[in-house]
Amino acid sequence: MTSASGKSRGAGAGRANMATDVLELTKALVNIPSVTGGEGALADFLVCLLRAGGYDVQEQIVGAAPRRNLFATLDPRPSVVLCTHMDTVPGEARATEDEAFIYGRGACDAKGVMAALITAAAGLAEAGRRDVGLLFVVGEETDSLGAKTASALARGSKYLIVGEPTGNILGRGHLGILTVGLATKGKRVHSAFPHLGESAVEKLLDVLADVRRIDFGRDPVLGPTRTSVVQIAGGEAPNVIPDAARAVVSLRTGVAPDGLLASIRAAAGARAEIEVISKSDPQALHTVPGFESAVMPFGSDIPHLKAFGTPLLVGPGSALDAHTAGEKISKAELGRAVDLYRRLVPALAGET
Repeated sequence: MTSASGKSRGAGAGRANMATDVLELTKALVNIPSVTGGEGALADFLVCLLRAGGYDVQEQIVGAAPRRNLFATLDPRPSVVLCTHMDTVPGEARATEDEAFIYGRGACDAKGVMAALITAAAGLAEAGRRDVGLLFVVGEETDSLGAKTASALARGSKYLIVGEPTGNILGRGHLGILTVGLATKGKRVHSAFPHLGESAVEKLLDVLADVRRIDFGRDPVLGPTRTSVVQIAGGEAPNVIPDAARAVVSLRTGVAPDGLLASIRAAAGARAEIEVISKSDPQALHTVPGFESAVMPFGSDIPHLKAFGTPLLVGPGSALDAHTAGEKISKAELGRAVDLYRRLVPALAGET
């Protein structure tokens, strides 16, 4: 469901109030908590900021208010849309800095990216480029629900530039994702009599061992599938044989995830129930001559956003810093990102 869009003031009215200092904007964004599912306060901030900058902002409810996607435009039919996600993984939402870096949850994934996109769009607008829209979605860190919902907002744009921490290098492609939950059941008894029970934990460990031995193959360009056991839980007490256990396995893959899922089901057999938590295909992406490019080892919302046009992937920051306790982004790289986006948009239109 899409709410009625609030009308901004005139096309140029209020644009002087648009925050265009990318460093200060990054810190302001980091200071607003927006863990997945709790993006409402950040959306409130962005609506005020963008409307003050002369944008018409369409708010699209995702699930239940105040959680929503935002689509901001100057021209009703933008030719290029700049996009990133509002949500972060859990962590302290407090920006700190030193001479070289800004620190805090979301600094590189993806609030620094967001600040660079907003700043670049404001500069392009000041130069007379009104055909650039801004799309900010929720839920990228879990199920991409915001991106899956956002297609209803598309208005025929030609290109979509998705911002993720790529070190300001265009992605030639990125890996697909398969995240599965494996649940086992056993028989609960006193641990003094294990022969009378069945340990769900031991059963789960056996299944996980078999899954980890699978050869998932490799793509000649994107490389091998990367498999990680990222969550595991089971058991209630040291004197109880557990009757339930669960693990989550994350696969980053260069091959179609359906084949991987079939292999996991075959390895688990009847020993475990399998839940598909998320799944997306690997992507081949658009690049532009004169801009450095490389394959990216992570996924993005791009598989769900193609209604907005031919996708590109690029942004400041390193994925090695994302989700870490010391998440950070380089101040110099933020400045270079603003310049990159301002050059990339006209390059897509063949103007440079």
